[in-house]
Amino acid sequence: MNSRFKFLIVTGSSALLILMLLGSIIGSSSAAEDAYRHFAVYSEVLSKIKSDYVEEPDIKNVTLGALTGLLESLDPYASYLNADQYKQYLQSKQDRKAGVGLILSRRMGYVGVVDAVPGSPAAKAGIATGDVLETINRVATRDMPLAYAELLLLGDAGSSLELSVLHVRRGAEAHKITLIRAPLRHPPVTSRIERPEIGYLQVQSLEAGKVKDVASQAADLQRQGAKKLVLDLRDNAGGSPEDGIALANLFVEKGLISYLEGQKVTRQNFEAVPDKATVKLPLVVITNRGTAGGAEIAAAALLDNKRAEVVGERTYGDAAMRKALGLDDGGAVILSIAKYYSPSGKAIQDVGVTPSVLQAEPEPPSDLEDEDAPARPAVPSAKPEEDALLKKAIEVLIEGPPKVAGR
Repeated sequence: MNSRFKFLIVTGSSALLILMLLGSIIGSSSAAEDAYRHFAVYSEVLSKIKSDYVEEPDIKNVTLGALTGLLESLDPYASYLNADQYKQYLQSKQDRKAGVGLILSRRMGYVGVVDAVPGSPAAKAGIATGDVLETINRVATRDMPLAYAELLLLGDAGSSLELSVLHVRRGAEAHKITLIRAPLRHPPVTSRIERPEIGYLQVQSLEAGKVKDVASQAADLQRQGAKKLVLDLRDNAGGSPEDGIALANLFVEKGLISYLEGQKVTRQNFEAVPDKATVKLPLVVITNRGTAGGAEIAAAALLDNKRAEVVGERTYGDAAMRKALGLDDGGAVILSIAKYYSPSGKAIQDVGVTPSVLQAEPEPPSDLEDEDAPARPAVPSAKPEEDALLKKAIEVLIEGPPKVAGR
């Protein structure tokens, strides 16, 4: 079966399956009947393909592609796992395997990079937000379940992993990268006095314990004379939503921080606890396209509560409660069953967080010209005077946000 024909089948299959799902969600008898009518058409089309196409297609693969397309159209973090894959998935929850520091989602039918954890093997190799993994250990990621792709990244410390990476934003061709798996170490919270009376906090992960470190170092900055703060959340995609809520609560004394809601999950509001708001200084937050998860929840809360201006790029969009739903054949579907919302009512997974002061982060130069070229090492952190977003954040902190015409 040629690729175009398969694409048409998968696309059509996905559309029909979506109609079925919508019919089930709506719940009305007429909608359900309409969905089953479309399913009958889908079954008949597959039957005709199987009996009359020039060669007998692999219906199993076509159906798998349809399921993958359906899930990706609903949720870029969803996965369908067969029975064997689901067993491996459950086992991975118990094992503590090494990895390469990549956080993934589905993108353009392939596996895309949400972020490479700073300091990880992937980050050192120059893999960044927006890149696409075409193969993992020579296995194509097209139609590969996201959760299974995440499993393939794991292994024994010191073992090698071969990736074919497409740097979409840099316009380079796909090239091979070999990484060595290592235990993942999340970067520490760092702080410094950036300018007289201006403190700088860099938080590249919200894994366990990091929020306490932020509180401690913010207090240290105040003792050193800081009267205003910059909170840098760029490339922060690690940590739980709860950690993001806790981070926001350090700066927000009262009001709604976020809420969680789903079709079968009753709305749960997360309100600021006054006693936990220990940092009162004026604040500006920096984000980029690699800001995701709990860090997005914090940025949205600080922006909507008018506690801080946000400078930089729109965040990635990943804040949800996910669950593995078992199937009769022993497999499972991993779905977002509820989403976290900003105080203003926007689903963060759907729209990310748009800064109040938009400014693109400069692209690092790339010298990759062919697919066999070695990966370019990650660009070291820019010096403060070379960091355009930090410079803009300090400007906003001192002078306020730029005036907008018509306001």
